[in-house]
Amino acid sequence: MKKIILVRYGEIILKGLNRPVFEDKLIGNIKSAILKSGDVRIFKSQGRIYIEPQIDEYDFDYVIDKVTKIFGVVSVSPVWKIDTDYDKIKSTALRLASELVEQFGYKTFKLETKRGNKRFPMQSPEISADVGGHILENLQGLTVDVRNPDFVIYLEVRESSYVYSEIIKAHGGMPLGSNGKALLLLSGGIDSPVAGWMMGKRGVEIEAVHFYSYPYTSERAKQKVVDLAQILSQYCGKFRLHVVPFTEIQLAINDNCPEEQLTIIMRRIMMRIAEIIARKNGSMALITGESMGQVASQTMQSLYCTDAAVDMPVFRPLIGMDKVEVVDMARKIDTFETSILPYEDCCTVFVAKHPQTKPKLEKIMQSEEAVDFEPLIEKAVAETEVIVLKP
Repeated sequence: MKKIILVRYGEIILKGLNRPVFEDKLIGNIKSAILKSGDVRIFKSQGRIYIEPQIDEYDFDYVIDKVTKIFGVVSVSPVWKIDTDYDKIKSTALRLASELVEQFGYKTFKLETKRGNKRFPMQSPEISADVGGHILENLQGLTVDVRNPDFVIYLEVRESSYVYSEIIKAHGGMPLGSNGKALLLLSGGIDSPVAGWMMGKRGVEIEAVHFYSYPYTSERAKQKVVDLAQILSQYCGKFRLHVVPFTEIQLAINDNCPEEQLTIIMRRIMMRIAEIIARKNGSMALITGESMGQVASQTMQSLYCTDAAVDMPVFRPLIGMDKVEVVDMARKIDTFETSILPYEDCCTVFVAKHPQTKPKLEKIMQSEEAVDFEPLIEKAVAETEVIVLKP
């Protein structure tokens, strides 16, 4: 009998002939995430991935925490791996039930069996009934409740057999890196970290760009964004944050462009810079945290003007979500408390009192002609700082 970790995945199963590619990508991501945990054997079998420690002292809690943050993983369970011998299955199930009753004082249980080994002579219902009866005979005061039990004993009868009681949910999705690479425009707010997380969940490798307007935004504001990137790295792996000095450009916009157009023009220049950085690092798209109608720069007309500044696709995974939904997601991924720290970002300085909500692209482009942006953009890109975050 040996304690190991069982890893389940979901929609990868639907990938047909390409399924092994996605499975191997997920296994590679798991190996990278738990590299520091010690010597392990990781293998796949019958739609499952198994993490089998090769050392006696193994930090299962640490590994489970890491693996549940890996996109593509649906759930994990610490399990007892045993030979597919019926007496061993019964004794292991009884031992696990006894430990749970002693530790938590449970009174009711049920037993669920999956028989992946079709050569095993008993059917799944027979195994559940017989092993459940064995537990009842040996643990006084314990009864069966198939609707709302205090705990469940799970049996999986395969080449080897697995006995467990705990299923820890993960986030699902697709393995990181299986669907290309994109650049996230990361502010210090609530929305953009969630947008990056959501695209990472779809298998997109993420880098981020942040626009920094010192001294109008402080070092604490910059650190806040670094902290958000660090949180995202727990899900998205090694994470490169490009910090663009944006003060000179913002001042030029503020001094030369109509006040009501400041936000749209600023967003357009951000997108142009982001596209240059994205192409340099091999990204195929940009990601923003914009939601339809949330603020003046996120009306349909404003988004049209923003998109017209670049040629590459712009992904907006939050486009149909309201603020409550985004906040709930931010809490779920642990970015919310950092996002609400009261440090300003460049989007909160030089804000127009009455920004246009229905800008015309022709007029916006005409206003931009008042500034020679090309040398300013080249300088900002050249002076961009790259910070590498690791999970």
